[in-house]
Amino acid sequence: VQLVESGGGLVQPGGSLRLSCVASGFSLEYYVVGWFRQAPGKEREGVSYITNDNDSTYYFDSVKGRATISRDNAKNTVYLDINRLEPDDTATYYCAVAWSIAALRGIQGEPLVWGQGTQVTVSL
Repeated sequence: VQLVESGGGLVQPGGSLRLSCVASGFSLEYYVVGWFRQAPGKEREGVSYITNDNDSTYYFDSVKGRATISRDNAKNTVYLDINRLEPDDTATYYCAVAWSIAALRGIQGEPLVWGQGTQVTVSL
């Protein structure tokens, strides 16, 4: 049972990236899936999540209007597209799964599985 993120890299300001979160050993479609990020010296913060009932989506203020989260159940993958990237987007991006939004956000419980992260660097 694991999550593997990919798609990170070095991007110029204003550019775009598609991050992927692929699950193995279980089906993502039954879980709330979220993206988080952590920059050096800062706490981990939420970026976006997609629910497991009707694929409702939520975006935290830092990426609202610039990001799109989606899932492809056939590929057992959740994507995070971010455009108009800014230097403040530089961080390691992680995906995680939980049974509920409250657990994903650590309000009631905690995520069940975390990926190992993919580095995103936004710089000239």
